[in-house]
Amino acid sequence: MTTHSSFRISMLPLVLIGALIAGSAWAEKPEWAGQGKGGKHEQKENRSENRIDGKKDSAVGVAPAQVSVGGYFGAPQRVVVQEYYGQQYRAGRCPPGLAKKNNGCLPPGQAKKWAVGQSLPSDVRYYPVPQSVVVQLGAPPAGHKYVRVAADILLIAVGSGMIVDAIQDLGRI
Repeated sequence: MTTHSSFRISMLPLVLIGALIAGSAWAEKPEWAGQGKGGKHEQKENRSENRIDGKKDSAVGVAPAQVSVGGYFGAPQRVVVQEYYGQQYRAGRCPPGLAKKNNGCLPPGQAKKWAVGQSLPSDVRYYPVPQSVVVQLGAPPAGHKYVRVAADILLIAVGSGMIVDAIQDLGRI
């Protein structure tokens, strides 16, 4: 009995010390924690701190660029469009998707069904602008895309379909 009770007494401090050590290990973060990929909050902070220009991001996501209605296309963009589509019209060819019927390559029923500052009607058929033209025009602002409707090039907002600006009547070019 004395051996058993002395063994119990000598083990008791070891068990208590072990519990204290294990408890503190569970409560504290290891030194290496947080040095990996990190959580979403940590990544957002790092992204805004690591910008080249030193400015912090004000928004969590990328907001669509603010483009004034009717003020996007300038002379350089018009020259690019003239060079590409002018060659087709001068050669007597309509852009893909249009059949020439002595109406300047305008499809039937499409006589200007759109207006800058308004949403593109859902029944108006549009076509993507060729990638070679997009490269020369420059990437559209965030949240926008270039499309061709009949003989016009439009810059539209992706979500709403609002027409921001236009280069009209490619046949006159």
